[in-house]
Amino acid sequence: MTNAAAPKAVVDTLVWFKSSYSSDEGGACIEVATCSSPHPTIHIRDSKNPNGPTLTLGATAWAAFVADIQHGVR
Repeated sequence: MTNAAAPKAVVDTLVWFKSSYSSDEGGACIEVATCSSPHPTIHIRDSKNPNGPTLTLGATAWAAFVADIQHGVR
């Protein structure tokens, strides 16, 4: 996991998406964006606060995070 925040210029150019299982009613969604330059990273933010902080993960950490969720690890 990357502790440093992504530069604002990078975050401003990302294309964000959320799961098709999400709705606009609940407001409890995260949005995800990917960036391949200079190293593959995945950016995560709260859909209710798009100008708030983002969590940036490398590709390996993201894969481990998703695998843990799929296996019910909390």
